[in-house]
Amino acid sequence: MNPSFYATILLIAALVIWRRSRAMFRPIRGSGLRLLIPLLFILPSLALILNPKAYLEAWEWLAALGVGIVLSLPLIWTTNYERREDQQIYAVKNMGFIASFLGVLIVRFALRSYIEGLSQEQMSALFMIVAYGYILPWRLVSYYKFRKIYAQKPAVVE
Repeated sequence: MNPSFYATILLIAALVIWRRSRAMFRPIRGSGLRLLIPLLFILPSLALILNPKAYLEAWEWLAALGVGIVLSLPLIWTTNYERREDQQIYAVKNMGFIASFLGVLIVRFALRSYIEGLSQEQMSALFMIVAYGYILPWRLVSYYKFRKIYAQKPAVVE
């Protein structure tokens, strides 16, 4: 992999961290459906998984999905919401999320350098399954946590 690949990944990671840290200071508007929008952005990558050149054994798909689910756990644990004095719902300020996100990124890079003997298509498909494995549970649980706070009646301020 060339240096521009790593630069692109670092830029994307920096943008995610910047956006997430900014979100801690802004209320989440609406019913929380915006939390699920990133799931739509990963749909086009299904073409990678359906590519016949990306054929892998079932256990390899399941292992990649399992790794993704394990990587989602720290993200789920560090993503919470609260209703503040202004009765708006905010993401809880938690620097543990940033550490978890960077940890996921480091694990993905470590796995990429450890796995050998796969074609580029197979490697891309496996890592998309890993990404689905942590993005789907994390976003769905985040939405559930938000809706739980959203359903609670705001305190009446006199």
